[in-house]
Amino acid sequence: MIRALVFDFDGLILDTETPLIDGWIAMHERAGLACSRADAIRAVGHADFDFDPWAAFGPAADRAALDHEHRRLTRELTAHQPVLPGVRDYLRVARTRGLKLGIASNSSYAHVDGHLQRLGLRGLFDLTCCREDAPAPKPAPDLYLTVLNQFGTAAREVIAFEDSMAGTQAAKRAGLWTVAVPNVSTRHHDFSAADLVTASLAEASLAQLLEHFGNA
Repeated sequence: MIRALVFDFDGLILDTETPLIDGWIAMHERAGLACSRADAIRAVGHADFDFDPWAAFGPAADRAALDHEHRRLTRELTAHQPVLPGVRDYLRVARTRGLKLGIASNSSYAHVDGHLQRLGLRGLFDLTCCREDAPAPKPAPDLYLTVLNQFGTAAREVIAFEDSMAGTQAAKRAGLWTVAVPNVSTRHHDFSAADLVTASLAEASLAQLLEHFGNA
């Protein structure tokens, strides 16, 4: 029986990855430089991909200043992003069924809580676990193991929702049922470890998922 749902945050509840990429592109365009969107997309969620966003600015570039401006621009772009399709319906249905709701994110509390407050979602979650809560980030299972411990649930009583390969690996290593929801920035990831892959939460009924995994 499924007793809880755990969501990644970036790219799953809120598209923070497109603003990250758009910020790189915009800064290059301002400087009259080229930036490969394909390479930027590939770099998102892949620490093993060698991507230097400021290479085109030359060796004398003030990288600290570029990073600072990129963070500012990314925050500005992200502040206009809505909740991704299907998320609010999932939370509503989960609440009516008495399921526990959690977040497991590699991002900081300040980042996650700030956006949850802005989106009016903070009060819907029973637990938020961020990078401050685990010795190792995803793809290590630590964040999910922390969630299981806090919820007092068995791994097979929980469904995790992830948009990246690293997140999917983390959830599976912790033993959770895992639904991958790739976005435009992560469609190239390998989701073979996931129990189910869907293009959007708006296209997959939570009731059907609960029946499927509850009977598995």
